[in-house]
This record gives sequence, C-alpha cells and structure tokens, in this order.
Amino acid sequence: MRFLRPHILLLLLTAAGMLEACSKKTVSFNSRPDAGSTALVADTLTTTRDTTNAPSLEAKKLGLTKEQEKADKEKQKLAQRQSKKKKKNIFLGERIKKGFTKSGPKGKNQVLEVFYYLKAFQQPNAYAISVYYFNPRKRKIFKANTELNPATDKVLHGPYKKYQGGKLVETGFFAMGTKHLRWEKLTKDNVLVNKQHYEMGFPRDANVTYYDAANKLLKEVVPYVNGKLEGDYVKFTETGKREWEGQFENGKKVGEWTRYWGFRNTKDRRHYVYAYGESGYDPEVTEPVLVKEYNRNGVMVYEKDKFDKRDAVTDRPGSKR
Repeated sequence: MRFLRPHILLLLLTAAGMLEACSKKTVSFNSRPDAGSTALVADTLTTTRDTTNAPSLEAKKLGLTKEQEKADKEKQKLAQRQSKKKKKNIFLGERIKKGFTKSGPKGKNQVLEVFYYLKAFQQPNAYAISVYYFNPRKRKIFKANTELNPATDKVLHGPYKKYQGGKLVETGFFAMGTKHLRWEKLTKDNVLVNKQHYEMGFPRDANVTYYDAANKLLKEVVPYVNGKLEGDYVKFTETGKREWEGQFENGKKVGEWTRYWGFRNTKDRRHYVYAYGESGYDPEVTEPVLVKEYNRNGVMVYEKDKFDKRDAVTDRPGSKR
C-alpha cells in the first residue's frame, strides 16, 4: 500500500471533520445548557442596565381605571357648571347675583318672583321713569322714582320671572333698575295677554322730547303701545327735576299722578298727588281727586279722609273733597 502524500492526507482529515459537524444530533427540550456553554455564548455588549431598563414589547393598557374615569367626569361637570355660572352671573357687562321672594299664602295663589340684582351698587339714571329695587330685609321688590340707598337697596339687573301657583305669569328683563327689552304677561294657562318692549325704562314706541338739540336734557316721555297711550308718563323741568309723573292704561290716565315742587338743588319732592280711576277699562275719570299734599319741606300736610294741616288755599286744582 502506498503512503499518501502529506497534503492529500490533510485534505481528507478536514473533510471528515466537516461531515461530523453536519451530522444529526438528538436534542432534549427538558435539558438545560450547562454553565460552561452559556458563558461561551454570552453577549458581552449587553449590560445589566440594558436588560432591566429595556422596553417591553407587550402592549400596555393606556385607558383610565374606573375611579379615574369617574373623577374625570366629575371634573368635566364641575367645569361646565362653573362656565354656565359665569355666563349667568354677568348681564350687559355687569356682575349680578340671583335672588327670590315669596308672597301670599301657600298654594295656588302664592307668588314667587325670581330675579337678579347688581353685585356692586350703582345709582340708576336720574331720568329713569321708574326704578325697581329689592330690599333684602323686607324681602320685597319696590318701585321708586328717587335716588336709592346704597346700604339697603339692591338694583334689579338681569332676567326676571314671576310665578303664581307654580305657573309662569310674567317674564322680562331689568337693566340698571329699569324695565328693558321684551316683557310678557300670561295667564296660568300660558295664554299671552300683554307684550311690551322697553329701552332702559322707556317704552320702545314712546314719544320722547328734549330741551336741547343734543338730546341730553330730557323734557317729556309720552308712552305709546300700538298707537295708544299705555305705560309710564314723566315730565321734567329744564333743570332736570321731575315735574309730573303718572300712568296711562288703554289711552286713559289711571292710578296716582304726582306733581313735584321742582326745586333745583334738592331731591325731587312731591307737592300734589291726584287719584284717577283704577283701570283704563272703566269709565274715564276726567277730574282727579286730590289725595295727598306736601309742603315745600317734604312734609305731608294733607291726606284725604284722614287729616288736613294746610293753610286755606282756594286755587288748588282738584281740591274738592
């Protein structure tokens, strides 16, 4: 047998090793790799920090828990309530506060009035025909035509609603103590019986005249609704003091009409108070009855059927008693 050359022998040995490496080998899935082999295949570029802080490939739940969802809903509701409250508490640029008052016996005839008034007191316009305010101590809304008391009077400003027996019977708006925009009166059966429009106390269709061309010195306000005398009437002197005031209904003078002294440097002081008919739908009262009289100091000196402390005056209009 011939001896193989060295380089041929080397080739044969290399081929045999390759065949052994490619041969099938049985692997047990219950077996554990030994520590030696693990150490050999360990990745030297992987550190402990990399494995502990490595991001997980599992999907994370980003939704809120039930408690968090409930808290979030409550937060949203609170924000909505605060937003609505802010809107409700401002009317025509002024901060307002809600109030109410009840009158009459409980039941079908009880009257509930819901209204708003200025948080910070402001004196109404001196030319306002009528001013409405709320007295918290007396729990009642009053109508005035003189300056209000900042310490006790709350100037009405904002929406107004009146209920009787739980039914809405009147609705409108106040602005700086005066009737403003649309006012409606309804029956308990929700039937509209009266509707009027106002602009800061003046009926929208009123005939307003002034003493000056600049329309700043008010002279007279004659109220008209649908071409008929209806509402509050007022007349001023050239110095801006009240001279006359009263009310029309259905084209007729009704209720009390007041004549003022008209002093320049004092508050409006009443002089005479005359009474006309109670309703404009009754026969017209052409000659009024004098029911009250005040002296120049504002002291009442006469009241019909009660007392008379006046000096004898023969030219007093409506003096028949």
